Order: sequence, then structure tokens, then C-alpha cells
Amino acid sequence: MEAARQYNVHEAKTHFSRILEQVATGEEIVISKAGEPVAKVVPLRPKVRRTGRGSLRGRIRIADDFDELPDDIADAFGMR
Repeated sequence: MEAARQYNVHEAKTHFSRILEQVATGEEIVISKAGEPVAKVVPLRPKVRRTGRGSLRGRIRIADDFDELPDDIADAFGMR
């Protein structure tokens, strides 16, 4: 794994737009103060794009009995 690019605080303030562009392409940037790393700027995880029916296929599991009432709940509501 490649080492993260590092900027000191002054450079980070001066080149903030450039840092954001680098992060947007997947890079991680370390900000240091007096030579010591104090923060890391990392890309956000991409949002899940749901394009329509079936877009979550294979990601969600529904139990076969998901719509069955537990006995104690059915008894409480007189549903048996």
C-alpha cells in the first residue's frame, strides 16, 4: 500500500482545493502540525445507487417466517 501524501497545516490551507481533488480520486491525505500527523482526509464511501427493482438482490435476506406472530403476541391479542 502506498503511503498517504502529507501536507503541513499551512500547505493544507493554501492548497485545500487541490487536496479535495486528490481525495475525490481516492487518495488519503495526512495533515501534520510541527511534523506530527494530526488528521487524515479520506474519501467518503459512495452512496448506494438504487436503480430500480432488484437493485438490492443478494444483499437482503428475509426469513421465511418473518410474517408469523410469536405465540405470546398472538395470545396477547387473542389471535389464536
